[in-house]
Amino acid sequence: MPRVLIADKLSPAAIEIFKQRGVDADVKTGLTKDELLKIIGDYDGLAVRSATKADKEVIAAARNLKVIGRAGIGVDNVDIPAATAAGVVVMNTPFGNSITTAEHAIAMMFALARQLPAADASTQAGKWEKNRFMGVELYGKTLGLIGAGNIGGIVADRAIGLKMHVVAYDPFLSPERAVEIGVEKVELDALLKRADLITLHTPLTDKTRNILSAKNLAKTKKGVLIVNCARGGLVDEAALRKLLDEGHIGGAAFDVFIEEPAKDNPLFGAENFIATPHLGASTVEAQENVALQVAEQMSDYLLTGAVTNALNSPSVTAEEAPRLKPFVALADKLGLLAGQMVDFGIKAIDIAFEGEVAKLNTRPLTAAALAGVMRPMLAEINMVSAPAVAKERGITVSESKQEVSPIYESLMRITVTTEKGKRSFAGSVLAGAPRVVEVKGMELDAPFSQTMLYVNNLDKPGFIGNLGVLLGEANINIATFNLGRVSTGEDAIAMVGIDQAPNDDLVEKIRALPHVKEARTLRF
Repeated sequence: MPRVLIADKLSPAAIEIFKQRGVDADVKTGLTKDELLKIIGDYDGLAVRSATKADKEVIAAARNLKVIGRAGIGVDNVDIPAATAAGVVVMNTPFGNSITTAEHAIAMMFALARQLPAADASTQAGKWEKNRFMGVELYGKTLGLIGAGNIGGIVADRAIGLKMHVVAYDPFLSPERAVEIGVEKVELDALLKRADLITLHTPLTDKTRNILSAKNLAKTKKGVLIVNCARGGLVDEAALRKLLDEGHIGGAAFDVFIEEPAKDNPLFGAENFIATPHLGASTVEAQENVALQVAEQMSDYLLTGAVTNALNSPSVTAEEAPRLKPFVALADKLGLLAGQMVDFGIKAIDIAFEGEVAKLNTRPLTAAALAGVMRPMLAEINMVSAPAVAKERGITVSESKQEVSPIYESLMRITVTTEKGKRSFAGSVLAGAPRVVEVKGMELDAPFSQTMLYVNNLDKPGFIGNLGVLLGEANINIATFNLGRVSTGEDAIAMVGIDQAPNDDLVEKIRALPHVKEARTLRF
């Protein structure tokens, strides 16, 4: 009988599910790190919420561990690379608390609009300051939604019920999906200009960090209200405080902060600021839902091998794994390249397989490619969840196979269709390693580096020298340098593997070089 350690408080119903399914579940909450290290080796599964830290030491000591289940979305307390290296599947429950989090955002909107916390404190102090608290109606106002996924879609539905007009910024929201959920899809600048109230519902990634920066906050309508129940770090807290004090921003309500627990924060003390201690998922129903889901998922995996909502494991049989492994790596990196090269809303993604790879089980490859494309904006996406997320966002996904490849033994091509057109990227596995072999229709042969510089330019003399000089002056070492071009004097690209990431100023200098059309930093 498999054994599971429940290290954080879960609903008793979850414990009952483990027992009914034939899994021995021990409840031992509040363990110290040393206590956990002493006993974790006896268990096949570890069920946690956010308190227990499954770090490298714990995973190294867990000699029998097969699965870690997180009752909730965030897995900051789990060392996923260490778990992956140890062959431990990490699962979460991404949809169990969606309604609760959305409702908390709506509650914050009402609290801001009617100044409820301040009015409550004043009234209970015996002041009866009726004329001080002049609120605003939500009816007829424009709500700006940054992120229109599962939670954002629920918020939009509730806001539309309040007769608000909803505009949404989300690169993965298709026009068709926008119509379906009743929102107007806009670019970020338009949202900032039009919204009376802004609420954020996007994960924290390199692309979304400080999405409400000082610069973007200054673009907002005077008196705008801002709600963040998603992730700390999406908003520049210091810049927000300044604009609150100056009266440009009418009020803000945050459930999440850059540093948590938030004992001290630039926003604390502002007269028009409301704070809650990360309560987005804190309802009886949500805790019950995620606990039941994690118990079901862990039981399924331990008893049958079925994998659901895994963050680090594809749905691949033991027989397929050795052959698919290098192509999964190619699909992920090629998708990540495409995702970082696309700046507009994605309408469709096509994955084409040519040659020997077309004869394999391509489902995990397609899932890996989708996850790669969407990961720059959705950090927590994985091979299991990617197809469902793409469908939810209204992205059309197609797959094609051709068992003959003209040049390579196996070739994979990802074509992304956006509102502005199409971009295509091709790759192959050579000597067991994934490589880029085509970008913008130009052939090249470039290995993936952890950090790369992509430059699109006209093929004119002096470009390579000028680029090398700028990188040299910035003390950035070149690891690989690969070129592709149409013909002399026409369109060309450079894929440069570098040892250090360039800062924004250097990228701007590269863009300012003669004949350069586009330059950006890529991370893999």
